[in-house]
Amino acid sequence: MQEFLLGNYQWLVALHVIAMVAYMAGMLYLPRLFVYHAQAIIGGELSETLKVMERRLLKAIINPALLVMVIFGGLMLYANPQIAVGNGWIHAKFLLVFFMFGCHGVFSKWRRQFAADQNTRSDKFYRVWNEVPTVLMIAIIILAIVKPF
Repeated sequence: MQEFLLGNYQWLVALHVIAMVAYMAGMLYLPRLFVYHAQAIIGGELSETLKVMERRLLKAIINPALLVMVIFGGLMLYANPQIAVGNGWIHAKFLLVFFMFGCHGVFSKWRRQFAADQNTRSDKFYRVWNEVPTVLMIAIIILAIVKPF
């Protein structure tokens, strides 16, 4: 199995990156929807539309992309376990990915609060959080490509 994966490693990388792009598209868009939702009138047409958009984005794009991203990332690591030995950049990347997954969990919680009309935070709060996935993504990509340490 490992030999097969190594022979097709570039496919694993490509599929991992495709899933990462889909995942990040959702992670960058969802908090922007929260900004608009925090400004919307509870029970209004916009609020109800945003509830549907947020649920579909999370359930149909973000969650499946996360699963595919983790599967192919895991297969890459299984195919080439030496990458984790003596390479500080991969450990830093994993730590930042862990923070991104935490962000995903927090966004999921906030989506449920919006769905139940229980949001108590301002649009400014979500504007700040809208930047967190961007900063994490930039750092993760730099670590994965530049491998600075």
